[in-house]
Amino acid sequence: MKITYDPQTDLLYIRLDERKQQVVNKKLMEGVVIDVGEGERIVGIEILDASKRVEIEGLLPVSYEVVAATK
Repeated sequence: MKITYDPQTDLLYIRLDERKQQVVNKKLMEGVVIDVGEGERIVGIEILDASKRVEIEGLLPVSYEVVAATK
């Protein structure tokens, strides 16, 4: 599992399956999208406006990766 957070866009992505595969995006609710892959398994979860929805510092594992700003 890999958790990335981009503070500039306030986007949190939780990658549950690292294998490369085709995914289908399914909107769960406003601002939350899941990526569904092979066998209808959840591959990832994307959360927009993450700081308003989740306590970023409280995520497990304790450490998280901050994506470098791009120009």
